Amino acid sequence: MTYYSVLDVTPTAQDWVEDYVGSANRLVAHYGGKYLARTSSHERLEGEGENAALRIVIEWPSRQAAVDFMNDSEYVPLLAKRTAGSVSNHFLIEAKDELA
Repeated sequence: MTYYSVLDVTPTAQDWVEDYVGSANRLVAHYGGKYLARTSSHERLEGEGENAALRIVIEWPSRQAAVDFMNDSEYVPLLAKRTAGSVSNHFLIEAKDELA
């Protein structure tokens, strides 16, 4: 079953970004993930609140692939740097329609 990571990220520091992007790209691919969007070009169509600087959508071949990526020993320190240097939210969404 396909899963999607949907993130909003607003950096509060820039020192982590360069090292993070290259390594994260490689690890996402290693676990079968595919970036569908990584962009600052987004607009709110509904709701209120702070707008994130970046929106990221990653397609995963399975929930396990996403979890394995998050728990990878090379990714864990990168995640720590990202969370320390940004305001981030990450949602893992199963590709199913429960309202159909």
